[in-house]
Amino acid sequence: MRFLVGWDEPSEAELISLYLNVDGIEATLADDPEHLLQLAGNGTNWDAILLTTDTPDTALAFDHFKKIRQAAPNSPVVGACKADAVFSVAQFMTNGLRTYIIRDVAGDFMFLLRATLETTVESVRSERERLVSEKLREEIESVRKLQESIIPATLKSPDGYNICARYESSQIRVMGGQPVTLAGGDYYDVFMLDDNSIVLLVGDASGHGMRACMSIMTMHTLVSMIRDRKFEDTSSFVADINRWLCEQSIVQDEGGFITLLYAILRTDTNELQWTSAGHPIPILQHLDDNRVESLGTVDYGGLPLGVLDDAEYETYTSKIPPNSRLLIYTDGLEEAFPDGSDVHGEFGIKGIKETMAATPESKLEDAMQQLFDASNAFTDGSGRHDDTSVVMLDRA
Repeated sequence: MRFLVGWDEPSEAELISLYLNVDGIEATLADDPEHLLQLAGNGTNWDAILLTTDTPDTALAFDHFKKIRQAAPNSPVVGACKADAVFSVAQFMTNGLRTYIIRDVAGDFMFLLRATLETTVESVRSERERLVSEKLREEIESVRKLQESIIPATLKSPDGYNICARYESSQIRVMGGQPVTLAGGDYYDVFMLDDNSIVLLVGDASGHGMRACMSIMTMHTLVSMIRDRKFEDTSSFVADINRWLCEQSIVQDEGGFITLLYAILRTDTNELQWTSAGHPIPILQHLDDNRVESLGTVDYGGLPLGVLDDAEYETYTSKIPPNSRLLIYTDGLEEAFPDGSDVHGEFGIKGIKETMAATPESKLEDAMQQLFDASNAFTDGSGRHDDTSVVMLDRA
C-alpha cells in the first residue's frame, strides 16, 4: 500500500514514518500543506491520504483538504485532529473525509494509524466492488431484456394442435454470493407462413452476454427479413440464413456460431419438415403407447451457422401422428449437471426422454414444466449453467 501523510509536528512525523513504513507499506510524508497538495496531484495512486485538520488552522486546513480531494479524487482521505477541535471535523466529513482519529497528548494515537488507514482502504475497495457489481447487474439485466424482447409473448396454435414454449436464463452466483441472471443466446419463434404452415424455430448462439445476444438478434433480424420468401424446403432457408450470418462479424467474432432447428409443420398433411444446423434433434412422444424417440441421430445435424458460408444442409420429413407430442429444445436442457460432482454426468437426452415418458397424461404446459424441474433438480441446486429454450406441441 502507498500512504501519503501530511503532518505538522516533525517529532511525531518521524515516529509515524517508522510505524507505517513496514511490511510492504510505503508512507511518504509532507511537512507542510503545499507540499502535501503537490504530492497528492503528482499522479501517484495513493491508497489513502492522512492529513491534520487544523494545520495551520481549521479554515486553511479545510481549504487544502478540498484541493487535495480534487487533486486525488480516487484516494480516500483520513483526518487527524486534537481533542479540542473535534467539533470542526463535521465540515470535513460532509465533504468526503472518510474517517478521523483524535490526536491525544501522549501520542498513543500513532499506534492506531496503520490499522485505521488499512481499514479505510479495505472499506473503500469493498464499496467500489459493490458499486461495480451493481453496475454489472444493471448491464446484464439490460442485455437480458433486449434478448427477451425478441421472444414472442404469445403463441397461436393451429386447429388440432396445442403449442407452448418457454425460455429460462441461466444463473451464476457471483458478486457477494447473490444469483445473477445472465443474458444468453437462446431464441425461439413460432409463426404462421400461411393458413396451413406454421414455423417452429429454436436457435442458440455460443457463449453468453452481449456478444451472444447480438448474434441472436442478428439472426432474428435476418429471419424476419426473409421468412416470407417462398423457399423450396427448410434446408434452403437455413443455407440462406447461414450465408448471411457468415458475413456478420458479430457472429464469427472469437469463433462464435449459432445452432438452429428450423421446422415447418404442414397442418393439412401433419408433416413436419425440418433442418438442423448443429442443433439437438427433435423428440417425438407417442402418447398412446408412450414411446419416446428422437426423429433422427446426431448425423442429421449439419454445421452450425456462421462457420462456413457454403455449408450444405439436409431436409428431413417426419409424420406427426395423432395423439403425439413434439419437443424442440436447446442444449441447456440436456447439458444440466451438478457443480463439483464427479459421479453424475449430464441430465442428457436420457433424462429428457425419461421425464417425457413419466408425463404422458399431463397437460402440455405441465409436461414442459416437468422437463425444466427435472433438469434443474439434476443439478442438486446449482442450477443450469446455460440458458434453456423449449418449444412443445401436442397433436390431438
